[in-house]
Amino acid sequence: MNPEWYAALAFVVVAFVVVGGTVLGAKLLAVKARHVPPTRALTYECGEEPDGDAWVRFHPRYYVVALAYVVFDVEAAFLIPWALNIRPLGLLAVAQMSIFLTILMLGWLYAVRKGALTWQ
Repeated sequence: MNPEWYAALAFVVVAFVVVGGTVLGAKLLAVKARHVPPTRALTYECGEEPDGDAWVRFHPRYYVVALAYVVFDVEAAFLIPWALNIRPLGLLAVAQMSIFLTILMLGWLYAVRKGALTWQ
């Protein structure tokens, strides 16, 4: 076997020992309450008494807006490293990013025209 295999095997063994030791230590050293107070099962809302049921239905439009936020957040995650390395990447990268942003903006315009992002 190569020395790299021994190093990888040692790494895996150490990882399992550390994880197993942590889990075992947490089980052995766990602090448990002798008396469970009845208030533990109550809903806690920032120090206020809960008003109504905790399970409330959200309008599906909320999830559409949240998904749009995630899409644009991921787009920013792609755009920042590209912008920092634009010189070594060249003109082809500018064209590819322009296509990417055009497709993204066309999707955004489609959602706006359909009224999917209007908040009522």
